[in-house]
Amino acid sequence: MRSRAALPRFSSILLLLFLPPVLTFSHPRWVLQRVPVVLPQQTKVQPAPHFLSQARLDVGSSCDPECHKKAPRPSYQDLREFLAYETLHSNGQLTETAIGIYGFKPTSHISSTYSSGSPGKDARPHVRRKRQIFGHDGRFSIAGQDFLLKYPFSVSVKLSTGCSGTLVGDRHVLTAAHCVHDGKNYVKGAQKLRVGFLKPKQRDTKASSFHPPSNFTNHVEGGPAPYVPPTNTKMKFQWIRAKRTHVPKGWIKGNANEIGMDYDYALLELKKPHKRKHMKLGISPPAQRLPGRRVHFSGFDNDRPGQLVYRFCRAGEETPDLLYQHCDAQPGASGSGVYARMWDGRRQRWERKVIGVFSGHQWVERHGSSQDFNVAVRVTPLKYAQICYWIKGNFVDCREG
Repeated sequence: MRSRAALPRFSSILLLLFLPPVLTFSHPRWVLQRVPVVLPQQTKVQPAPHFLSQARLDVGSSCDPECHKKAPRPSYQDLREFLAYETLHSNGQLTETAIGIYGFKPTSHISSTYSSGSPGKDARPHVRRKRQIFGHDGRFSIAGQDFLLKYPFSVSVKLSTGCSGTLVGDRHVLTAAHCVHDGKNYVKGAQKLRVGFLKPKQRDTKASSFHPPSNFTNHVEGGPAPYVPPTNTKMKFQWIRAKRTHVPKGWIKGNANEIGMDYDYALLELKKPHKRKHMKLGISPPAQRLPGRRVHFSGFDNDRPGQLVYRFCRAGEETPDLLYQHCDAQPGASGSGVYARMWDGRRQRWERKVIGVFSGHQWVERHGSSQDFNVAVRVTPLKYAQICYWIKGNFVDCREG
């Protein structure tokens, strides 16, 4: 808990880190891209899952950024196999769908996939630490319904398996694949998966005496936030069942040559609409094009039960499929949507878009010393085309990302 004495320093940090770019022709903009088409071709019923293992709230890999960059490029057929997907239905039925890819040149995609033997002798797994905090803990707990129920914090949801997720459609939640599937089979609770939305415990709960301005949430990325008096508003989760869960075959290691975190994403379709504003999906730009080279995400870290935890940090190394950073996070935050806020020149407004999914942590031996990274799966043009099709149900609305 932060004292009042720390508030001036906190505001100064926000002022320095979150000042918006000046509105000139050089400020960071969303660049619309013509994306390929990923279409389902054939669907067949699969044997029912076992639902035996517990969900892991973080994942690891012995392959560091250099290992990923040196990996061979996937062929067109490889990409078709990785982007094929399984769909788990709430009645327990499992289907597998083959896909076709159109309007895409495989040579333009440098994959970060790797074979089981590629990491080499300097990429041995390191013993996991108990915490994933880099130096001073830079996370902020968001409190009070004035904030929790307002965009962008309101798009963050909790999965009944213990992970986090992000609203990306009227009925759709983007999360990490490892939250529902361990790479070999679906985890306990995946069939009856529920999504939790934070809401006040009582409808007649008195509102906070603090009334933020209409554009208050822009302070998160755009300037210093005013002091917020503590509120006694108690929150609870309201749960909605998932109707369908889509997982790319690239994550399912039995069929994907151990490519690991590159495809650690999943999309949930809810049984009924959630009636909240969702965050748009966007193609991940190069890190140097991000405002301040920063990324943001909010999730439900396990060490702060019942609290929504926001963080931001500077993006580090990147591969075509992964973004490495040192955002402080604990298990439970995995599955959170990593987003950026940039200028949309066509609509003439600032727009937040989900550009990745927080996957977890990697501990590796690199150049003789132990190093660890936090990793997010980037939304590439192909992944955008696939996820957008899952949401929209057609490719016509998915041609620009």
